[in-house]
Amino acid sequence: MTLAAGSPLLQGEVPDDLMGPINVHEFEEVARRKMHKLAYDFIAGGVEDELTLRANRAAYEHVYLMPRVMTDVSTVSLETELLGMKLASPILIAPTGGKSLVIQNADEIVARAALASKTLICSATGVQKILEKGEPLLWWSNTIGAATKAQARGYARRVEDGGGKAITLTVDNQYQSNRDRNNRNRFDYGYMQSGVPKEGAPKPPPRSPALPAMWQPHTPQMTWEQIGWFKDGSKMPLIVKGIVNPEDAALAVKHGADAIVVSNHGGRQLDGVIGTLDALPDCVDAVGGKVPVLMDGGLRRGTDILKALALGAKAVLVGRAPLWGLGAFGQPGAERVLWMLNAELKLAMGLAGMAKMSDISRTIVKRRLG
Repeated sequence: MTLAAGSPLLQGEVPDDLMGPINVHEFEEVARRKMHKLAYDFIAGGVEDELTLRANRAAYEHVYLMPRVMTDVSTVSLETELLGMKLASPILIAPTGGKSLVIQNADEIVARAALASKTLICSATGVQKILEKGEPLLWWSNTIGAATKAQARGYARRVEDGGGKAITLTVDNQYQSNRDRNNRNRFDYGYMQSGVPKEGAPKPPPRSPALPAMWQPHTPQMTWEQIGWFKDGSKMPLIVKGIVNPEDAALAVKHGADAIVVSNHGGRQLDGVIGTLDALPDCVDAVGGKVPVLMDGGLRRGTDILKALALGAKAVLVGRAPLWGLGAFGQPGAERVLWMLNAELKLAMGLAGMAKMSDISRTIVKRRLG
């Protein structure tokens, strides 16, 4: 097994034994050893003191499972319907920046892993070659907004004509955040297009201001009307990603969102934000069943996913997990991580007495207080 040629971030021999790591955490450790430090810190890191990064993981420890027994789970199905699509699993691939820091042509490689795994992928790039060949890739496009209504409409038309099934509008990216790991490494965002220096190469010189990423605008002008802008350009569903406040969940529905994703950008935007699993139930209640609610953040085990589904998520998006597979073993590693999460979820459902997705409800979880 070999990785795609030309990766600047993987050093040494790639082990032939893909079966070595037995969970996502171990895939991360393999990837960490192989990846350039700049790349690992970019993907693994959060913002500032990384309070939200830790809160995303800690939230799963606040929720206990309460399995049901004496139910027939001789067959367990992960099949689900979402926005008119029949999916083999509720586990989707989240949009993630910096894939090219892991391996050359990473966006396309992850998309091919999604195709091989029959998994829906949300991504801004890397899918067109696959779709142009007529391969049945399930793809949602991801965008951080548009400057004008005409640009939004044009984007929506291009996505629909290109084979997209939905548009995901990421709304929590107003400015480039203050990421201590990147600042310490003097990370230059140009690396995401050009690759990073080889090990031992000098760091770029300090720039003024000392923390160059701060106050770099992305979409500070975004308002709720952008939902209508994109929806005017196509018949595809519009999904709003980046909500943790239940008032915003209700407003997204009011302004025409077809689904929302409870997300804090993987702990990479504003530090001190609530963990997404902790935010999920209030957002689900605010939506009141009018549209599907999805979530991301800190998902590393099948039991994590079961807890999210029980608290009201229709599906989940995983971001870092497939990248650890990618960094460890390339496309086969990403596929292995996706298989592993699905296998763990299926087993967790069986042990919790849940034979199908519609069986899962809040009755099988209890949130710890304090």
